[in-house]
Amino acid sequence: MFWDSEPALTAGLHLALFEPHLTAPGLALVDLGCGNGTQTRFLADRFPRVLGVDVSAAALAHARAADPAGQAEFRQLDAAEKSEAEQLHAELGDVNVYMRGVLHQCEAGDRQPLLDSIAALLGERGRAFVVEPAEAAGPVLRGLAQGADGPPPKLAPVFAHGLAPGEVADAAVPEFVRSAGLDVLASGTLPLATTEYTADGTRIELPSNWLVVGRPE
Repeated sequence: MFWDSEPALTAGLHLALFEPHLTAPGLALVDLGCGNGTQTRFLADRFPRVLGVDVSAAALAHARAADPAGQAEFRQLDAAEKSEAEQLHAELGDVNVYMRGVLHQCEAGDRQPLLDSIAALLGERGRAFVVEPAEAAGPVLRGLAQGADGPPPKLAPVFAHGLAPGEVADAAVPEFVRSAGLDVLASGTLPLATTEYTADGTRIELPSNWLVVGRPE
């Protein structure tokens, strides 16, 4: 997984930014777009209940296989379908949400529905941490894809499926948040570590923007 660096470089850094803004840290946490569950398992040590959700059954199978101790729960969910988010909220109540790089990997028409689903999951007390590659990541990724040896093996499938990480405008994400009835409570920039390296052994990092969002205060 191109994005799935060890938690000390990803969810660990994000959690330090997220925790000061949690008004109800005892809520369950939903790792939205959990993939193979690496970050989910890390988060499960820090919240009373953690549920990793993803649209991909194959990714969830990997996540469950990598978690024989059952640290976290995993479930298939299409977060672009608000009705599915509402059903999960009816089961769990208000939750906190962690979402990393999902907007850039979904269809353009699904981005606002995705934020609408996050709003449904948060309810009145939940908060969400959202981190996405910045616009400036686009040229970096395209440069990797156009290199003499082609894109890194883990990045090739992303482009093969017609996805273009870095294509979402920086200003668009806060607009999706506001259109979902939420506020941006905090924001900043942070390098997004990947699992790939340049020829000289340097880890590839992408510029990213992070937001903490919740109901208007």
